[in-house]
Amino acid sequence: MPMNLRAAAVGVLLAAFATTALAENAPDPWPGLVTDLFQGRAIATADGTISLEAPTRAEDAAIVPMTLRFSDPAKVKVATLVIDQNPMPMAASFTLGDKAGVDFIETRVRVNSYTNVHAVAETRDGALVAEAKFVKASGGCSAPAGKDPDEARANMGKMKYREFRSAVAGRREAQIMIRHPNNSGLQMDQITRTYTPAHYIDAVEVWQGDALIFRMEGGISLSEDPNFRFTYAPNGARTIRVIAHDNKGGSFKSEWPIADAS
Repeated sequence: MPMNLRAAAVGVLLAAFATTALAENAPDPWPGLVTDLFQGRAIATADGTISLEAPTRAEDAAIVPMTLRFSDPAKVKVATLVIDQNPMPMAASFTLGDKAGVDFIETRVRVNSYTNVHAVAETRDGALVAEAKFVKASGGCSAPAGKDPDEARANMGKMKYREFRSAVAGRREAQIMIRHPNNSGLQMDQITRTYTPAHYIDAVEVWQGDALIFRMEGGISLSEDPNFRFTYAPNGARTIRVIAHDNKGGSFKSEWPIADAS
């Protein structure tokens, strides 16, 4: 191996070791987050009520897929995704419709440093249950936007809807995609050398007809162009309706027909 390539490789390895060491020695924020986000309530370890699918090492720290799964959808009232070491740890909190029948919700997030990620379910009887996964990623919250700012502003709030064949009998599977820069406030404009102000989707409601599928409260940890893939139990409604809001007062709405709704 040429000397310059060998030196570069050594540098990458040293940086990786340093990042791992910092992550291992960093104070554990979880006890404080339990107090701040869940009022210090007791949280049981995973019992299958909720499970979290997350990569061990992210390919892109700004677009990390996370999937929350529920063994008994009727049991879960609220599911919260917490990225412990992020500047705004509460990435998304999903309040599920009483009869929505949501088996899973998948979204994409930013991960700022090596961290535990917690998926916390609040059951309808008031108990809290959590599962945790450790994810290796860094720099996701400060990574530059992937799209031209002018293009992002021009298309802000536009939505797309897709349907899929569900693997679960009696369920439908769908995906909602929302065009929005979801600026974290930690991204530097490479021309002006100033930080782009935080501008992000902070609430989304998804309805089938007049019945709520889920309501989401989110923050800067959601990736650019937030999207949500999920299952639900059809109730005969003919339309899917989405209402989204951002932290600067933006309001966006879309509605689509449900294929083969009866």
